[in-house]
Parts: sequence; C-alpha cells; structure tokens
Amino acid sequence: MVTRIGWGGVAAGMAASIVLGLVGCGMQGAPQAPSLRLPEPVSGLTAERAGDRVSLRWTMPRRNTDKLLLKEEVPVWVCRRAGAGACLSVGGELRIAPGAEGAFTETLPRELATGAPQLLSYFVELKNRSGRSAGLSNAAVVVGGEAPGSVEGLTAEVRREGVVLYWANGTAQSLVRLHRKLISAESKAKAQDGLTKPTPETVEQNLLVAAGSGRALDKSIRFGQTYEYRAQRVTRLTVEGKMWELAGPQTEAVRVEAADVFPPSVPGALAAVASTEAETAIDVSWQPVADADLAGYVVYRCSADGDWARISGAEPQVAPAFHDARVQAGHTYRYAVSAVGVNGHESTRSAETQETVPAEALR
Repeated sequence: MVTRIGWGGVAAGMAASIVLGLVGCGMQGAPQAPSLRLPEPVSGLTAERAGDRVSLRWTMPRRNTDKLLLKEEVPVWVCRRAGAGACLSVGGELRIAPGAEGAFTETLPRELATGAPQLLSYFVELKNRSGRSAGLSNAAVVVGGEAPGSVEGLTAEVRREGVVLYWANGTAQSLVRLHRKLISAESKAKAQDGLTKPTPETVEQNLLVAAGSGRALDKSIRFGQTYEYRAQRVTRLTVEGKMWELAGPQTEAVRVEAADVFPPSVPGALAAVASTEAETAIDVSWQPVADADLAGYVVYRCSADGDWARISGAEPQVAPAFHDARVQAGHTYRYAVSAVGVNGHESTRSAETQETVPAEALR
C-alpha cells in the first residue's frame, strides 16, 4: 500500500523540521557592548587645609562599573577648581591599588594661600587603561586666602585632673584647635571590679578652645597612656553665605606620657566614737573618697605618749570605717586616715580626730 503525501504535508513537515532545528541549536541574543572597565568613581573624598597645605583623603573602589573586581593599580588624577573656574590638574598621575586608602597633599600657590577668602573645590578622577573615566568624585571644599598664624610655645603638663596644655596667648576672638592622638597600642586602664573591660579609647580627638586663655585642660585622658598633641589657630568666616573655618599650620607634636603618679584625695570629715557596751572599742569613720583609682584606706593611731602607727591591716581598708578594739579604758587616742590608689601611691594623712575611752569601762 502506497501512502501519498501532498505538497501541503511536505511543506508542513519542512516547517516543523526548521522549527525543531532552531530549538535544538539555540537562538543567539543581541550582541553586547564590550566592557570599558571603568573604575567606579570615588564618593568619599575629604579635604583639610592647615596653613598653606591642603590634604586629601579617600578610599579607592574595589570594582569597576560592571561590578567586576579591579586587579591592577588605577591611574588617579586630582584637580582643583577656584570659585567657578576650570578644574586644573594638580600633582600629575598617581597609581593606587584597588581598595587602598588614597592620599594627596598640595602646597597652595601663593595667589591662593593669600588674599581674600575664596572656596577651593577638589576632585579625584579614576581612569582606565585608555584614559577614560566614569566621572569625577564628590567635591571636597576648603577655603583659600590668608590663613591665621601658627600657635607658639605649645607645652603640656600632666596633673591629677588631666593634661594641661599651654601656649602663647592669642587674641580673645581667635580659636585654637587641639589635636590629640593616642600613641599607646591599647588601653591599660583597669575596671575597679576587675570584671568589666574599659571602653576602647578613640585614637584621635579634637578640642576647640578660646585662644586668649592660653591654656586648656584635657580631662578625658587615661593614665598609663601616651598621647601626642598638636595645635593650630582657627578663624571662622562667611564665604558665599555659608560659615567656614580657616585653619593655620599645625605645631610640632608634643608627646605626653600620662603616668599615674598621683595619690587619691585626702579623706575628710573624720570622726571617732568610743563604745563600752558590748566591748571596749572606738569606731572611726570618715567621708568616702570618690576618686576612680581608689584602692582603699590606711588608718593611723597615736596614744597620748606614743608615736603614730598604722593599725589597719597590710591591705588597704576598703570601707570608710574602722573598728579599733585594741584600746584601754580611760585612755585618749588620736586617729588619722590616708587614701591609697591602685597605683600604690598614698595621700597625706587627714586632719586628726581624738577620742577618750570612758573610765567606767574598767568596771
């Protein structure tokens, strides 16, 4: 039996074969544009002026605009714009690794470091091998013009209440910014209960004070640490309707080792009360010392015809009170108390007090 297939069936079969062939081979999409490998633009550029020097800081991106990791150093260009002028290249080409911290410092030309204040805008541009970029960074702005003079005679002195800094007096209207940097590797401060670790200390801190005073007290130091201080004069001015700061050059660093060589405060309000009811004794009490580095107290006694002697234990007395049961009826005793710090330094003795044990205690 012969099966006849008309032309229509043949055409349908051919069409089906073509469709199946297309499905089996897969269809190609539209051609993709080649990657330009453009580094992502910098978005965290900062600028700081001190005297005639401007320092820029930023973090390099790790990826390009196609979200692929950058593997080689990236060409970096810095430009500066004065007012509404053109952005002029400064410093030439830099090459910085992806993810690294970028830095650039420029000494301002005389025409920008003197004269009337004006805004200076800095930009960073990252380029690919072909010299193309995805755009400028954010603008980092400082004030150009005449900066205030330098701080003279910066010195530092460690005291019980903190670090006192001194400098030559300026005008009452000017300000001084003190820059403090922690040099010690880690905090050596100890918690009083020995259980809680102290909060990590900020590595860098700033303090803005009036220049005319000629001194400042940094109460936030921790004994056992080493710090460096720098100072610079600051003026505040309005440029283009906005308040800005113009800072002078920073001084050389003054290093301070905040050694804790200070004893606690002297205890006060010392009182002594004799008792003969349960036993013959004198109870001594005083106002607690509030110093954070307090370890305890030492109690001293002196009889009428004797010398001062320590009557508390070998370790500091923790509580602000002492029970003296080694007394005799009819005798008079004088007492004084000192405070001892965790560093082992002892304060001077308090004002003394005295008490007489009643003679009736003999009965």
